[in-house]
Formats: sequence, structure tokens, C-alpha cells
Amino acid sequence: MTKRNILIIMTDEQARDGVSCYGGVAQTPNIDRLAARGTQFENAYTPSPICVPARAAFQSGRYVYQNRCWSNAQPYCGDLPGWGHRLQAEGSETLSIGKLHYRGSEDNNGFTQELEPLYVRDGEGWVYGLLRRQDHTAYDSSGLAAHIGPGEDGYSDYDRRVRDRAVRWLKTEGARKRGDPWALFVSFLRPHYPLTCPKAYFDLYDPTRIPKARYAGYKTEFRHPVLNAFRSYNNYDDHFDDVQRQVARASYFGLCSFVDDLIGDVLGALEQSGGMDDTVILFVSDHGELNGHHGLWTKMTMHEDSAGIPMILAGPGAPVGISRTQTSLVDVHQTVLEAAGLGETEEDQSLPGQSLFTTAVAADDPNRVVFSEYHDGGSITGYMMIRDGRWKYIAYAGFAPQLFDLGSDPFEQNDLGLSGAHRDVRRHLHNRMCREFGDPQTISDNAFADQARRIEALGGLDGIHARSNFDYTPVETE
Repeated sequence: MTKRNILIIMTDEQARDGVSCYGGVAQTPNIDRLAARGTQFENAYTPSPICVPARAAFQSGRYVYQNRCWSNAQPYCGDLPGWGHRLQAEGSETLSIGKLHYRGSEDNNGFTQELEPLYVRDGEGWVYGLLRRQDHTAYDSSGLAAHIGPGEDGYSDYDRRVRDRAVRWLKTEGARKRGDPWALFVSFLRPHYPLTCPKAYFDLYDPTRIPKARYAGYKTEFRHPVLNAFRSYNNYDDHFDDVQRQVARASYFGLCSFVDDLIGDVLGALEQSGGMDDTVILFVSDHGELNGHHGLWTKMTMHEDSAGIPMILAGPGAPVGISRTQTSLVDVHQTVLEAAGLGETEEDQSLPGQSLFTTAVAADDPNRVVFSEYHDGGSITGYMMIRDGRWKYIAYAGFAPQLFDLGSDPFEQNDLGLSGAHRDVRRHLHNRMCREFGDPQTISDNAFADQARRIEALGGLDGIHARSNFDYTPVETE
């Protein structure tokens, strides 16, 4: 492929239900138009349903068990080179505008410039999540329900600044660089909570008319000891009543429409710069949002609303259509290299990703599996998931697995993890997970061992308890 410009747009915590072209509730006309001129990947997944590990995998092209950025307190620090470093080595300009959630500016994260960056707090991140077994009661989950409905806050202000910087760069620097390919990463915070939503966007959704959250299996699924412990720790739902729950859901969809408008401004600036025909555009989110489904909020589980993400590739070389092959954020590495006209090194070929250009052409590959894992706050053991065709298999190290037939049960109402009739299916999927990704127990043990060392480096339990706890990374206001 000829060298092209590359524009990657990432939102934060946007489930497929937050994008209308995926059949979602949220009105997202700008993302929909992008999908109409490219490939929409129906079965895309995050490598980990929480910010820091997902973004480390996105940047490095390696799954979490490979890059060992296990939690929000173990951020990417540029030590594993990714797609940005490859472009830098070839002399291309790589620019980020917005949220990174890496360790800090002292590291070479793969960008020649980082504008409006948001790193993990104090270079350390959310350290309380490391206490997965030592302290399972330290988390105050009441804040989510306290910040819902129409209003303004620092997250929306931050995203407007990101939009303004991106638009300005595209209209000036981008326009001047015609024939000199560049790579731009624009990363928004929304629709990540707090669920305070600018009024014009909140008003698009009547809380009394939008669908209610699905409580599929709610009374039975928390008999699973791992999920029961998780829900006890991340107990957001008990702070809502029925009216507030719908206001919160409407706020989330409003924030999806809010960030869609910002994306429309960025794409409009690209078109005005004259670069639309020369630019490969990739739209993704870092992970999803449960938004009340299953009695849960935010992310951090392997449910489709949490681990599933929207992913759209448009521009030169991207066919128009829908791909049902499983894809992942680790595929960004090879995709960028192909868009930039770069060959793959031996190291690139050893990475788990596959170019989305290849996947878009082979739109239905039943043999491709992808992997996701979680090793952060609320998890008393590691969660590991593979999606293999119709089947989703979730291994909980040391505990019973879960199995869902997404072909007949897309909302995950019927857990087949203990079904005698599906014993052979579980055995096959477990063996495939071990063969292609690794033994779940070993991966979980490695995470706990690394986190024990991290806890010690932070001063042990006393050192962590001396630090402030928080629900989301604060932003500086102007």
C-alpha cells in the first residue's frame, strides 16, 4: 500500500450500545457516516476491560499477559516499542492529542508530540486496585450515582479542548503536510463517567422512554463466587433507585452523542484540510460500559457490554461493508504499519495482531479467536476470555468457568459453565485458550506476583492506604 496519513480516534468507555450503526440506543450520526464509507467490525474486543491495560495493549500490540501492564497502577512506559515507535524510526511525525493514561511525559510513548495529554495520576495510577485480596472493602462506589443528569464538568471541558487542538492542527499543520504522511491519535474522555451530561445532549434522551437495563440472569449469575465478590466491591447499582437508574442511562447515551459531535468536528477539519482522500481513519474505544446491564456499571467484566467495543476502519484500502471476524485492539499495530506502507519486521510478525485491512477482506473468518483478561480491582482471581465463533468462554483461575452461546443468547442470560451437555465445548475452548494464549492459572499467578512486587515498591499496605483513593482520573481545568 502507498504511504497514507493515519488518523486514529479513540473514545473512552463506549459500548456498542453507544453507537447507532451497531444497533445501539445512542444517536451517533458522524460515526455512522464513517462506518458507511468503510468496514464496521461487529465482533471487536478490548484486550482488557479497564483503561490502562487496554491502552497499553493498543500502544504495544501485545496482550496484557505479554506486556504485563496488568492494572491501572501498572501503566505503559514506552519500554515495549509499538506502532508509534516504528513510525518514528521511519521519520514519520506521530502526534497525540488527548488522553493517554500512560506513566508520563518522561517516557518515549511512541509520539513525537503529546498535546493535552492525560497520564495516570502522579505517575502511579489507581493503586488501590492492586489490593485484590489484601483489602476488598476499600472502594467507595457511591460517586457514580451522585453525578448524573444535565450539567457541565471537567471531562466535557477537556474533550472540547482536545477537539479544538485536533481541529487546529488538521487545518494548519495537517494541511501543510500534503504529500508528507503523518499519524495523529485523537483520544477523548467521553462517554466515560462522571455521567454529568451537557444539557443539549441529555435532552435527546427521555429517561422514561429509553430501554431499561437488562437484568438477564441477575438473580443467578452472582452465585458465581468470583462475580459475587466483584459486585460486592464495585457495588454501584445499589446507590440507584429506578428513576435515577434511567437518568444515568440517558446521561450515558447523551455523552455518546456529545463525543460524536466532537468527532464530527475533527472529521470536518480533515476534509477541509484536503486530506480526507489520503487518510486512513480508525475509530475505536478502549473498552465498553455496562450501563446498568446485569446489575453492573462501568466495565471490568467479560460481559459483551464491557469487553465488546465498536471498531471502524475507513479510507484508502478499507472496503465498504461489515466484518464479523473477531478483532482486537492489538490489531492496531499491524494495521498502522500497513497503512504507513511499512513492512513487518520479525518482531512484528511475532505479535498476536492481524492487520484490519486483511480482516476486512476476509470478512468472516471462523477460525480467528481473540483474548481479553482482567486483573484489577474487585477481582479475587484473574478473568480470561476467548471469543471463538458463536462461543464465549471465560476462565476464572481456580474457579468454575462460564460459557455463553452468543449465537442464540446474545444478552448472556444462560450461563453454560456447568452444563453437562456442554462439557466437550468447554474442554475444547479451554485447551484452545491454553494453546494459543496461555494457561489461565499461570497468567493469573504472574499478575499477582508482579502486583505483590508493585505493592511492596509502594510501601506495602500502609503505603497504599496513605495515598488518596479515587474513582476516575481527575483532569486539570482551565
